[in-house]
Amino acid sequence: MARHIACLTFDFDVWSGFASRGMMTPTPVSRGEFGLVGAKRLVALLAKYGIRATWYVPGVIIDSHEQAVAEVVAAGHEIAHHGYSHSVPSSMPPEQEEAEMVRAIDAIRRVSGMAPRGYRSPAWDLSPVTLDLLLKHGFTYESSLMGHDHHPYYARNGDIVSVDQPLVRGETTRLIEMPISWSLDDHPHFEFFRVGGAVMPGLANANGVLENWVDDFRYMTTTEEWGVLTYTCHPYVSGRGHRMMMLERLINSLSEMGAVFMAMEDAAAEFAGRTPAP
Repeated sequence: MARHIACLTFDFDVWSGFASRGMMTPTPVSRGEFGLVGAKRLVALLAKYGIRATWYVPGVIIDSHEQAVAEVVAAGHEIAHHGYSHSVPSSMPPEQEEAEMVRAIDAIRRVSGMAPRGYRSPAWDLSPVTLDLLLKHGFTYESSLMGHDHHPYYARNGDIVSVDQPLVRGETTRLIEMPISWSLDDHPHFEFFRVGGAVMPGLANANGVLENWVDDFRYMTTTEEWGVLTYTCHPYVSGRGHRMMMLERLINSLSEMGAVFMAMEDAAAEFAGRTPAP
């Protein structure tokens, strides 16, 4: 029987993504703090439709805004790992990466009562040791890679990549990869940035983004008997009024196509039941 899963996920970065880029003046901090407003709206929207979602929260945000994160926990959502400082793992030495990982695990355990099962890298990039650390610290799944659009798979570790030599594939691990895509992320579509002399325009019309997001799910339903499509939103981005209305239309459109909404840990568990680890 056909079964098509939609995972709504929220990177609850608040101001941490700006701070990790050196943007610590009042305006970018306030821009991020709008995420506290957006989070309340998103929690209410998810409750309206009975949807359990996954929230990826940096440890520094838990330590700074614990009550806001506790409200997400109280609503029944999964709290997953998103680094401690929102710094990119590939920019850190291994010992710093592990120290930040452990510090964020402790923060998540304090606010949610359990260690996280899932991980999503800030900026969606992994270091050469990230997968080893995730396995060492008991993670079930991670969500930073892009090797498929709607099929989870077991992450491969230790590839050797050269410019002028064939790829040497590494070991397939037991860590489940829940793949993502920039096209299914609200940030590049909507957020305006000036970085140095470059401009990232953002500010796309929400209806055009909605059409793409619905069609990606529709394509999955017409080509696959079973699959998972993961949407990534940021409360300070999608918490704006017209984008909240877009998300509600997305939920209704996917529901009309028979979508089963799940938190990522539950979708990963269903995948593991269908496809045993190597």
